[in-house]
This record gives sequence, C-alpha cells and structure tokens, in this order.
Amino acid sequence: MLKAKILFVGPCESGKTVLANFLTESSDITEYNPTQGVRILEFENPHVTSGDKGTACEFELWDCGGDPNPTGRNQKHLTSALNPVLPCRFESCWPALMKDSHGVVIVFNADTPSHLKEIDMWYSCFVQQQLLQDTQCLLIAHHKPGSGSDKGNLSLSPPLNKLKLVHSNLEDDPEEIRVEFIKYLKSIVNSVSESRDREEMSIIT
Repeated sequence: MLKAKILFVGPCESGKTVLANFLTESSDITEYNPTQGVRILEFENPHVTSGDKGTACEFELWDCGGDPNPTGRNQKHLTSALNPVLPCRFESCWPALMKDSHGVVIVFNADTPSHLKEIDMWYSCFVQQQLLQDTQCLLIAHHKPGSGSDKGNLSLSPPLNKLKLVHSNLEDDPEEIRVEFIKYLKSIVNSVSESRDREEMSIIT
C-alpha cells in the first residue's frame, strides 16, 4: 500500500485542526484549544487510489501546532534563520516533523492581516528548505464561521503567488474545499508513485 505524509502547518488560530478534522472525517472539536506540538491523523480516501489496480492509499496528516513562543519575542536566537518572523513554541520539533514528508498544506486565516506575513516563513521553512516542489504545496485561505467568504485578491508575495490557493468556508460551502483537497491528495500520490518508480528503476539499472 502506498503511504504519504502530509504536514498541516500555519499560524496559530488559523483553523488547521478544524479543517484537518473535517477533511479526514475525524471527530469534531467544539471549543478551541491550541494544538500542542503535533497531532497525527491516519486516514484513507475512497476517491484517491494508486496505480491501475486502484490500490488504496494511506495518508498521515500531521496537524502541527503554530502556537507562538510566549518568551521568544525577546530572544534573538529564536528569530534566526529558521524562523525570522515569529518564534514558535514547537520550532525545535520541526526537523522531525519535516522528515520524509511528501506534501505541505499551509493554512491561514484570510481575515487576519498578520497571517499574510507569517505564511512566508512557513513556506520558507517547510517547503523551500525541504526542497519540495511547489506542486507539493497547497495554500488554504480559511474563513471562520461568521466572517463571510470574501474571496478578493490576497496580496501574496512572489514565492507564494505561484502556489495553488483555495478558499475554505465550512459554513457556506464545505464541499468546495473537500473537492480541492482530494485533487491535492491525487497529485501527492502521483508524485510519490513517480518517485518510487524512479528508485526502482535506479536499482534495476
């Protein structure tokens, strides 16, 4: 069975855990609690298979906490090369989180201006430093209940404006993000399959 590891990252209070629960059909959390470190959700999707035989795929979705370090603002060593914007309480765990990951989903609150600045850092650390392709990354502009669903142009920086951007509003149009996420999973499966095929060919030759 093909297995893929996908990271869910982004600023604190962006809606990562609610989205992760919805997209993996996990139990709902009714009140907000910042994710402590990482939460791993294992799931399969009946719409996503591998190969001609339609073999099922197993996904690990790593819901990574974005909670800022309460003491980090005054510690210059924490705002170093890894994280030049805002220290994260769980930054020391990031190398372990990134290991062997196949895709990165960056979630941000579309109604919080500071998040637009922070997602540059998440992209740099989790996509560029891992040498992942832009096709392995998905940007989700999440709209929380009651915030409306304004999909106006977001002022994204040049590296980010090349990425696939989708809007999510679980209150008004939950199916839109579900469909887009399935498309993303299929692209990840194709990427993993091609990589595995290349490795097998290199062994044979």
